[in-house]
Amino acid sequence: MPVSLSPALEPFLDLLRCPTCRTALHPDHAALRCPAGHTFDIARHGYVSLLTGTRATSGDDAAMARARDRFLSTGRYAPIRQAVARLAAGAVPEQGTVLDVGCGTGYYLAGVLDQLPAARGLGLDTSVRALRSTARAHARAAAVTWGAQLTAGAQRVFRPFPLADGIADIVLDVFAPRNPSEFHRVLRPTGRLVVVRPTKRHLAELRGQVPAVVTIDPAKEQRLSKALTPFFETSGTQQIEYATPLTRTQALDLVGMTPSARHLNRADLAENGLLPDQVTVSVLATAYRPR
Repeated sequence: MPVSLSPALEPFLDLLRCPTCRTALHPDHAALRCPAGHTFDIARHGYVSLLTGTRATSGDDAAMARARDRFLSTGRYAPIRQAVARLAAGAVPEQGTVLDVGCGTGYYLAGVLDQLPAARGLGLDTSVRALRSTARAHARAAAVTWGAQLTAGAQRVFRPFPLADGIADIVLDVFAPRNPSEFHRVLRPTGRLVVVRPTKRHLAELRGQVPAVVTIDPAKEQRLSKALTPFFETSGTQQIEYATPLTRTQALDLVGMTPSARHLNRADLAENGLLPDQVTVSVLATAYRPR
């Protein structure tokens, strides 16, 4: 059956640009096409892929996306979602645009849109598996496959977003790679950037008992400040910290939705008794104004 432009994607065409020549895109049967003829397929799941050239090297695989969906549906991270929505809601006009970079399954984007009844939301992520969830996460959300970074030799290189200038009222970056210059370019002068990142206490019990779980760089805050300061100034920070109980399945999904899942065997974890029955959730959520 031929794929057509989904109703959810159509309102976002004014935001999108061809990643090859930066011109506007228009629907052409089962694809989006620019005037130069560059063509990008629309998946039957409702998202469009704008990936070109060397593919991104990160992103959820199918098992990670399923684990993320299951864990987030438990509400264990609901306080983080609520904090993101509060920070975003104060800076978006009635019919604003929310951009979620590294959106995963669309959990935080949907939470913001729930608080903004006239806003629209666009999620960017490299994982097609996760974007299948994003495309149906909210009636006013759409999804685009895009790798924010790729590996060139030993270096990670950020590439420009396939978006027009000054199109977003809010940019969300929740546990995702950050590209400050592109955040600044796509934000309106009155817009806000909302960044969520873990503190050193985040999931400490899990990291203490499962050595292969990714550690948190103690210099993270300094690096964040150095990267963002040329483009943004802080307008407010909230710390969200609480203890939450975990069932064995929830603990497995919490590990399984992280990059650590690529180095751990779920069956072994389930059997060796290392998983904690409670973890500390500790993150910082900051809103930034463009300079």
